[in-house]
Formats: sequence, structure tokens, C-alpha cells
Amino acid sequence: MLMPDMTKIAETDLPPPLASLRASHWHGGSGVLAQTVDVAAEVPVALVFNGISQAVMMATPQDLAEFAVGFALSEGVVERPEDCRDVEVFTHGAGTPDASCAVHMEIAPRQFARLKERRRVLAGRTGCGVCGIDSLQALDLHPEPLPAPAWREGLDVATVLRPFDALGARQLLNARAGSVHAAGWATPAGELTDVLEDVGRHNALDKLFGRLALAGRLGEPGFVVMTSRTSYELVRKCARLGVPAFATISAPTSLALQLAHEAGMQLWGMCRPPSALRYV
Repeated sequence: MLMPDMTKIAETDLPPPLASLRASHWHGGSGVLAQTVDVAAEVPVALVFNGISQAVMMATPQDLAEFAVGFALSEGVVERPEDCRDVEVFTHGAGTPDASCAVHMEIAPRQFARLKERRRVLAGRTGCGVCGIDSLQALDLHPEPLPAPAWREGLDVATVLRPFDALGARQLLNARAGSVHAAGWATPAGELTDVLEDVGRHNALDKLFGRLALAGRLGEPGFVVMTSRTSYELVRKCARLGVPAFATISAPTSLALQLAHEAGMQLWGMCRPPSALRYV
């Protein structure tokens, strides 16, 4: 349900992704310099499917249609991009410290029925504190094995590192704020084609998947690169959408490695040119 004063907007009318404030720059014993700095905006974003709020995420207020579609796909709410319809973005309190956003989307009836049943089954249980999961059984830690495309076996360290060489220049928000993650899509040759940013690494990945889905490119050959550690949630999202290879600038956790192994996903970490580690 919409808040009474929520307004339907175009993506260009979202709250700004950065805010400017005054700060004191301390540099050793050379004194203090007052300056204006940019900080990343972080606002509540409600994801509403068929009129029911599924989640409220703290996110950077840009690319929110992509965010909602990517979340629905990567979390298994829907199975195909065609199951996502009539995406609309709303805002509340734009220009104020209490700004928030909501993305409303219609999903296919059979997917909505499954979503309602899952919510009914989980209602009233004590949360275990893992990213909104209501029970240990709902963690979904065993992905199905992925197909192994022929191009993946040709991935070498030079190809995997190529998109990381280009990633920094495409991180426009992070260049100004220094606190924003990026998720990128690379071709089998290592060409970086898409970069999406968010204060949350999971959000950035969902935005990337949403961008690909809305462009009809989900499932095209390629791999994901990210400016974060490799958490199990990121691996699970990639596995659910059939991504055969995943590379990050930092290291994986043991559970991320376990999931990647079960999925047959090629996993690269510590991707910091000129070196990287291949785990799986």
C-alpha cells in the first residue's frame, strides 16, 4: 500500500544518489582545512509485488526499476523476466532527510500465489537473523549444478582482470563518495559492458541483473565482476540466474566456496591486477 503522499515519478526524479556536506580535513600536523565532500545517499526502498510489500532495503536511490526486477529474479520470487510487469517507482518526502522510495511491480499470478504461500508458511516464526530469512530451512544453500559453457574453460587471469582495469573509471558515484559498491558484466573476452552501483553489494548485483533482464540480455555469455568480498548470498544469486563464473576484488567466505563448488561455478577472488586467485 502506498503512503498517502507518495508520488509516482520517473527515474530521473528520484532523490539524488549523493549528498554534499561540510567536513574538516585533518592532515598530519599541517592544520585543518574545511571543505565540502560528497557522501552516498542511503534511503529505504520498499519492493512491493502485487500490492504486498515483500522487502524494504536500504539502497542508493537510482536504477530502482532494475533493482526490483533483479531482486525478484535473484531471490526466486519469479522465474523469468516476463513474469515482471508494470514496474512503477514512487517517492515520499523527496528533498527531505526522511526521503523514501517504493517500487511497485505486478508479477505473474502463479508466482504471486507461491509468494503468498511462502509468506503464510513463514508467518510467526522466530527470525534467525540471516538477511530476513525466517528459518534455517529457508536458507537454500544447495544450488542446482550449472551448465559449463565452452568459453569458460578459456578464461585466464588476463581475461578475468581485464574488466577490473576498466571498472574504476565506470564507478562514477564511488569516485566522488568512496563508499559505493559496483557490479559489472563482462563478456567472455573480458570486455566490461555494464556497471551498476549501490551502497549495498547485494543491491548492486540485483541492479545489474535487472539491467540485463530489462534489456533481454539475461543468459548471454559472460561473467560477473564485483568490488566486494564474495559472500554466499552473492554466489547464490549468481547461481540462481545461471552465471557460470564470478570474480571479485576481495576474498570469498568458506560458505561461498561451498556453494560455488556445488553449482560448478568458476570463482575468482583477490582480483587486483596483475594477480588473482582462482578457487573453483
